[in-house]
Amino acid sequence: MRTGRLIGAGRSADVYEADAGRVLRRDREGVGDAVAEGAVMEHVRKHGYPVPRVWPGVTESPRTDLVMERLTGPTMLRAWQDGALTPQEAGGMLAGLLRRLHRVPAYRSADPGARVLHLDLHPDNVILTVDGPRVIDWSNAEEGDPGLDWGMTAVILAQVAAAGGPVSGPVEGALAALLADPRALTPDGLAEALRRRAANPTMSRDEVGLLPAAEALIRSRLD
Repeated sequence: MRTGRLIGAGRSADVYEADAGRVLRRDREGVGDAVAEGAVMEHVRKHGYPVPRVWPGVTESPRTDLVMERLTGPTMLRAWQDGALTPQEAGGMLAGLLRRLHRVPAYRSADPGARVLHLDLHPDNVILTVDGPRVIDWSNAEEGDPGLDWGMTAVILAQVAAAGGPVSGPVEGALAALLADPRALTPDGLAEALRRRAANPTMSRDEVGLLPAAEALIRSRLD
């Protein structure tokens, strides 16, 4: 497949223009599993969850290349930064997307309580299209306890809030909206989310150092 210009870049992958309204997401380190990621995306899409359509097996490197529907619209983060979305709206939207995802049954686990987990649902992984929000970047997806998914999103937001600066207050507002109903965030889910963030090799020492303050901020919202 011919690729065009680079249109996006994350911590571990780049996104290129492709053909016929599609994009190619390529893992920069060559260690991704696009086959597994595409499979979970198609599973949740078939259950009505808002994700891009994927075309598996259409490139010469199916393990690192994922061909997806091209979405038009800003990320939730960009809309928030531009003033088109309030922090409270952003946090509420993330909560709604998590609740909706956790109604999708697992497709591999035999545990009846297991659900599909995104594990990286934050404002830069939601595209606001004319048809509503669509969730991208399913490279971390697993099946398990929904409390872990809530914990991961809460910790990601809380780390940004704990860093201080001009965005700290707005992000804390989004965190409060996310946790307006704190029952979804379990103690085990929060503990595991903190452990995973601390062990994440893509995080800087400064980001890891923010985890105790992030935990305290989350717990203050649960009291």
